[in-house]
Amino acid sequence: MIAKRASSVGDSITMAITAYAQKLKKEGLDVINFGAGEPDFDTPEFIQESGIKAIRSGKTRYTAATGILELKEAVASSLKQDQNLVYTPSQIVISCGAKHSIFNAMMALIDPGDEVLIPSPYWVSYPDQVHLCGGIPVFIPTSESTAFKITAPQLKAAITPKTKLLILNSPSNPTGSVYTKSELVALAEVILAHRLLVLSDEIYEKLVYGNVAHISIASLDPQLQDLTILVNGLSKAYAMTGWRIGYSASPLTIATAMGTIQSHCTSNANTPSQWAGVDALIKGDASIATMRLAFEKRKNEMVALLNHIPGVHCLNPDGAFYTFPTIASLMGKSCKSGVIKTDADFCQFLLKEALVACIPGSGFGAEGFIRLSYATSLPDIHTGLSRMKQWIESLT
Repeated sequence: MIAKRASSVGDSITMAITAYAQKLKKEGLDVINFGAGEPDFDTPEFIQESGIKAIRSGKTRYTAATGILELKEAVASSLKQDQNLVYTPSQIVISCGAKHSIFNAMMALIDPGDEVLIPSPYWVSYPDQVHLCGGIPVFIPTSESTAFKITAPQLKAAITPKTKLLILNSPSNPTGSVYTKSELVALAEVILAHRLLVLSDEIYEKLVYGNVAHISIASLDPQLQDLTILVNGLSKAYAMTGWRIGYSASPLTIATAMGTIQSHCTSNANTPSQWAGVDALIKGDASIATMRLAFEKRKNEMVALLNHIPGVHCLNPDGAFYTFPTIASLMGKSCKSGVIKTDADFCQFLLKEALVACIPGSGFGAEGFIRLSYATSLPDIHTGLSRMKQWIESLT
């Protein structure tokens, strides 16, 4: 009865842990949740007011399927200002979040049997979306030794005659890694030599720390721009996760195909949200800077505390709002709930016994790691990691 494509995708372990944490909270338990993939800040007030104004002025009807011209122009202006990339409004598709943009791109590009290269660890939805399109995910493993980034030799070795697309996510979910310009240049040589399409997921673009800069691979060479589908959105940097505004910028033929697909699936993204998005892109830099400073302070505190927990080691990430420590040395230890055989066991037992929620790395293709979000308060970071430390020290 159920189509084969539905059976090709699995449940999200991220959502499962989050649901369990929410259940415990509803039961009145004091759960510290490091699983969240969204800012804990409210949407900036001027963006809220822009959305309210749009509703009250009657901007609540259908728009063009690919979005209003004003928002496309604001996206184009932002890409020009931040990355010196030039796109026309016809090359930009406004969608119902960056996840929707990624799916539009895969639907437009992937035929059954096409191979899609995915660096691992990866965001949970990449391989399942490839499966839904009939493609074949091909994982390129990374490690702490390369800060969870692929190298040019690895990329070259993974390419076959069936390879259609490379997914590049920088800054990364779940690791927080950011590719440097020299690393991107090396990858670009391979990409250009093989005329490989690149889906560049840049949703955490504005959340980078210290002296690190985000560089879009599309900005390195006009030929690369012609091979790149750049995906971004307003959810993370502008604290607009529920507003559901994402966008893509790509060569016209690809943008046209993505727009046609979207017109038959969702039509336009939320109309008042689009109008609020215009103001977010034009006026939002100060709000982003405030949130970024808070995230950086939390990040540094979380990394320091994690590295003081026996059996845990954590790199200091350069972007996004996640840490990705290894817990491999804790496998085989026991707690009241049982023996920790997997990172999923670790997360389930930690939540049950210490009321701390985090996400197992296996959900991102990296067994033996966990993902913790620092999109939460400093007091919660201190309390949660204190509980984790005490619980780990009690393991036998």
